[in-house]
Amino acid sequence: MSRFRAAVLTVGCAAAALTMTTTTAHAAPGDTLNVCSSQLTPTGWVDVQWWNDVSCGSTLNPNKKQIKQLTGLPIGTTLTVCASTYQPAGWVQLSSFYNSSCRYSSVPSLNNNAWQIKRVS
Repeated sequence: MSRFRAAVLTVGCAAAALTMTTTTAHAAPGDTLNVCSSQLTPTGWVDVQWWNDVSCGSTLNPNKKQIKQLTGLPIGTTLTVCASTYQPAGWVQLSSFYNSSCRYSSVPSLNNNAWQIKRVS
C-alpha cells in the first residue's frame, strides 16, 4: 500500500471515529441514531431495532441498527431494547421475549431476542 493511500485511509478512519464520538457525545437522553452494525454500540446506548440497508454493504444478515441514548433518562423509565447489547448498568430486566424488530441474524428464530428494562438507579 502506498504511503498516500495509507495516509488517506488513516484520515478517513479518524474522521469516522470522530463523527461517531461527537454525534453520540452531544445526544440528549432518549435520542436515537441509525448506524451500520459494524459500529460498536457506545456505553450508555442500547440497540432498539435492526434491518438491512445497502448503504452498509451487501449481506443477508441485518446490517443497520438504531441505537438509543439511555444516559440521563429518569429513574422508573421502562424501555423495550434488543438483547444484542449488554444490559446497561443501573437498569434491570423485567422480561425477555421475541421482537421481530430485533432480528440481528439472518437465521430465522423465535428465541427471545429483546428485553423490557427499567431504570432503577
